[in-house]
Amino acid sequence: MNNSQFIIYQTESGETKLDVRFEDETVWLTQMQLCELFDKSKATVSEHIKHIFEEEELQENMVVRKFRTTTQHGAIVGKTQSREVKLYNLDVIISVGYRVKSKQGTQFRIWATQRLKEYIIKGFVLNDDRFKTGNSMNYFNELQERIREIRISERFFYQKIKDIYATSIDYDPKDENTLIFFKIVQNKLLWAISEQTAAELVFRRVDASLPLLGMQSYDKENSSKIKKNEISIAKNYLQKNEIKLLGLIVEQYLAFAESMALENTPMYMKDWISRLDVIVQLNGKELLTHAGKISHQMALEKSNAEYTKFKETQKQIEKENSLKEIEQDISKLSKKLKKGDNE
Repeated sequence: MNNSQFIIYQTESGETKLDVRFEDETVWLTQMQLCELFDKSKATVSEHIKHIFEEEELQENMVVRKFRTTTQHGAIVGKTQSREVKLYNLDVIISVGYRVKSKQGTQFRIWATQRLKEYIIKGFVLNDDRFKTGNSMNYFNELQERIREIRISERFFYQKIKDIYATSIDYDPKDENTLIFFKIVQNKLLWAISEQTAAELVFRRVDASLPLLGMQSYDKENSSKIKKNEISIAKNYLQKNEIKLLGLIVEQYLAFAESMALENTPMYMKDWISRLDVIVQLNGKELLTHAGKISHQMALEKSNAEYTKFKETQKQIEKENSLKEIEQDISKLSKKLKKGDNE
């Protein structure tokens, strides 16, 4: 029974879904599992359960069972101990889900409300995926496929990382914290390969006197079409060896992601940051533990100033080239006129 598990997640299209591993055609979760499901403390979940029974929303003797479990003894090696554990069925899970205030609780209510509307309209609820596959835990199968597609894609490393994070249980593209999260991860990766944050890379490497303003990984064929927003992107200033190292670290990260999906381990966004730290350290690189010495605003002002210088230089070069073309045309015309006079 303790293996019963809920997974609340969002599909690529943003649809909230819930998959559950059934045991004997029902679900029983411990209080600890309820805490994990809704990302709330034991005290909070206990308070909600207490109110559910006090308000007689549910009858405790109908929805709670005691199961005896055997675990390793905490103090004596090799010895086991037996104790009774309370488990709560699907009715309690749904009731708690409508009371908790958390991101997971919101996702749960979205899912439950969708199913309730379907039931009212159709008179029944179908779980097509479950009946087609004979397996209620489709989340990890979907996840493995998505991660494989990400790994073999031609997308740049950062985009692959973003794609991986989008598979997190608590991922919400509209949440401001998601943007902050991506910035943290980007800076951790950049620091690992260059010992500079994104702002420091731009501030220290942008230079109007250098080809492509110092951008090492920018497409040279587009040198005449450099846009203002491109000169403030840190990855454009990475050197060849830094790009290679970044690719190796990201590939290790993707391999880890696939192994977690294979082992049916749900990942939250906070988990990805801690795992990234482990991978960075395994590569013998320093962890970023500060905000850096250069702010985003400082980097933006410096890159904009250098871009202005660059554009002025480009205008001057274009003017000089135009004058040279005019001189060449005049010279050719003069030669033709002289040739005509001689004839």
